[in-house]
Amino acid sequence: MSSGTFNILMYSHDTYGLGHIRRTMAIARHLVSPEVNILIVTGSPIVGRFSVPEGVDFVRVPGMIKKSNKVYVPHSIKVDPKKAIGIRKKIITATTKAFDPDLFVVDKVPVGLKGEVLPILRWFRKCRPQTDIVLGLRDILNDAESTRAEWKRKKYYEVLRDLYSEVWVYGEQEMFDPVKEYGFPEDVAAKTHFTGYIPRRVPKIRAPRRKEKLVVVTIGGGGDGYPVLDTYLKMLEQNGTVGFRTLMITGPFLPSNMLDALAERARKLNVRIVPFVKNIEKKLASADLVIGMCGYNTMCEILSLKKPALVIPRDNPRREQLIRAEVFKESGLIDFIEWNKVNPELMREKVESMLEDPSPYQQAMNDFSMTGLDFMRARLERFLERRDERCNARPEDNEE
Repeated sequence: MSSGTFNILMYSHDTYGLGHIRRTMAIARHLVSPEVNILIVTGSPIVGRFSVPEGVDFVRVPGMIKKSNKVYVPHSIKVDPKKAIGIRKKIITATTKAFDPDLFVVDKVPVGLKGEVLPILRWFRKCRPQTDIVLGLRDILNDAESTRAEWKRKKYYEVLRDLYSEVWVYGEQEMFDPVKEYGFPEDVAAKTHFTGYIPRRVPKIRAPRRKEKLVVVTIGGGGDGYPVLDTYLKMLEQNGTVGFRTLMITGPFLPSNMLDALAERARKLNVRIVPFVKNIEKKLASADLVIGMCGYNTMCEILSLKKPALVIPRDNPRREQLIRAEVFKESGLIDFIEWNKVNPELMREKVESMLEDPSPYQQAMNDFSMTGLDFMRARLERFLERRDERCNARPEDNEE
């Protein structure tokens, strides 16, 4: 372990979309400092497109794509999935031992993809027991029954009990309590902390000179949100002239044939369409209404920027987004349309209503606190203090 700079290693789950790497980057940007180095291990194919602050770097492992809840295949290289996982595991293990972090933060899955993090977790406990190991969980994983069954089958509770120092839940316990919903054992519950939601940077923008309002439509990575984009364009196609402009962000993983078809339709409607933007916060900050799905990161961006939002949550293969939409709507923060009920007419009705009077949603967001980064910074300060205490201890204090 380092005796000078405090080293943090972050493992970012990377098998689908942008959510995990965007959340990881948001945390890293806040925790990095002159005395803190952060190294991110990820297979995200677009991690190099993000602006990386000084003190933060990443190691890229071969990317994997989630075909189903059980099947993962390499994103690019044409090798057997087991061989790809083997390559990833070796890179993760070698990187971790070389970097020798003071803090290891694992994203979402306690053992990593197909157990690839488990060997290094055991190494920490055997060879570096003073390293703090944290599992970071988004607020909602899936419905309670499915999550409990999966975690019991994969023995995640035992892993958390034996190999982890803490569990951080990136949400509010009063809104959704995974300790209760997912049946955390008492000893795991005792090491679980609710950080609050993770705020995003709020960019400074000039007051718009335009008279027309702006609707921004975004579907995250783009791998599964085509119906949202298609329905929105149908709404415009069926409605003729509308009193607002549109920016559509399709995501870098939308298949090219779908992007081409959408772009042709968007051109006829005078809709601006782009596949990816580096600083999506700037685009959302200019919006009068955001339309999207209900992923964790999208919700955090909306809450940070205090933008009225209409979401269409995916409900398959996981019910995570639908549950989040229900929780957030109950708090008055958003409105939503169920995935199997979305249509151009209902979308138009919701859009016009929210553009006309966004005040109830803005008031609810004004009253909503986002404490995630402050909590993590406070925990990091405590980790730094403990590291310094160990370094300053007399040699005989460390003898058994």
